[in-house]
Amino acid sequence: MSGVVLRLKGAEIAIKTCLGVRKGEKVLVVADPPKLEIALALFEEALKVGAQANIMLMKTLTRHGEEPPEMVARAMRMADVVIAPTTYSITHTQARLQATLAGVRIATMPGITEDMMRRGAMLADYLEVEKKTKKVAGILNKGSRVRITSKAGTDLTFDISGRKAKADTGIIRKRGDFGNLPAGEAFIAPVEGSGQGKAVIDGLISSCGRRRTVITFVNGIAVKIEGNDKLFKIVSKVGKNARNLAEFGIGTNKMARFSGSVLEEEKIVGTCHIALGDNSTFGGNVRAGVHIDCVMLKPTVEIDGRVILQDGRLLV
Repeated sequence: MSGVVLRLKGAEIAIKTCLGVRKGEKVLVVADPPKLEIALALFEEALKVGAQANIMLMKTLTRHGEEPPEMVARAMRMADVVIAPTTYSITHTQARLQATLAGVRIATMPGITEDMMRRGAMLADYLEVEKKTKKVAGILNKGSRVRITSKAGTDLTFDISGRKAKADTGIIRKRGDFGNLPAGEAFIAPVEGSGQGKAVIDGLISSCGRRRTVITFVNGIAVKIEGNDKLFKIVSKVGKNARNLAEFGIGTNKMARFSGSVLEEEKIVGTCHIALGDNSTFGGNVRAGVHIDCVMLKPTVEIDGRVILQDGRLLV
C-alpha cells in the first residue's frame, strides 16, 4: 500500500449516485488484501458525505460464493450500507442474504480493478442502465420458457415460470436493495430440473478464464463439462449442487467492456450468461457454496418464442 489514497471516479459514483449514501449512515466496506486500495478509495468517499465509515479486512476467500467469516457476516447485518470490493464474490452467500433481509443496502464488487473504477461500465449513466434493465427483467417475469442458441453451438432450454427476475440496475438506494457494481444485468433462477441441452461458453468463466467450454445439461444438472479442467475440478470438489443450472442473465450496460473480469463482461449488451451452483439467494432452492458465471457471446435468446436477443443484438 502506497500510503496515498487513490482518487477513483468510480468510487464517487458508487457512494453518491448508486448507493446514495447519506450523512450519518453506517457504511461498512468489506475487502480482502488485494482490493485494499479500492476499499480505501470507497472509504474516503463515504467520509466525504458525512457517513460513519469503517473498513473490515478479511482473508481472501477461495472461490465465488464461499461464505465470509461469521464475524464479517455479523458486521454486515449491523450496517446501513455495505460495499464489498473483494477478489471472490460474496453476492450469492447467506451472509449477503441475511444482511439484505435485515434492510442493509449492499453493493458487491467481486474482481473489481482500479482500471474498472476509472472507465467502462462503472462510469455508465445509471439512470439509463436502470431503465433498460427493468425492461428486460419485466420480460423475464412474464416468461415461461427460455431457449438460448448460438452459432458457437449452444442449444439450451429451461423453464422460468413462477420465478421473479432481479434487475441489477446500479441504483441501490432503498432498504434491502442489493446488486453488483458495476451493474447492468437482468437475471433469474431457472426452475430446478428444467435445463436441457448444451451451452457452449465462448466468453469468460468465473475463476476459469476465457476458454471454449461445452456444458451439457440433463434435468437441470451439468452432467458433462468439456474443455475446461479447472471448472470441472471446482464443481467436482464442491459436489452435485455445484452442477445446478443456477442462473440466466442478460447484459444491459452499453459502457461495459471486455476487461478480463466477469463482473464487467457479463454486463455487456449483446451477451448473456448462465451460472452453475447456488441460486438460493435470489429465488431458487439450491445451496451450493459456490456460484460460477459463464458468459456467452452473440447468443440468440427466445422467451416463449419471442426473440429478445439475436446474434448479440438486444432487441428491447
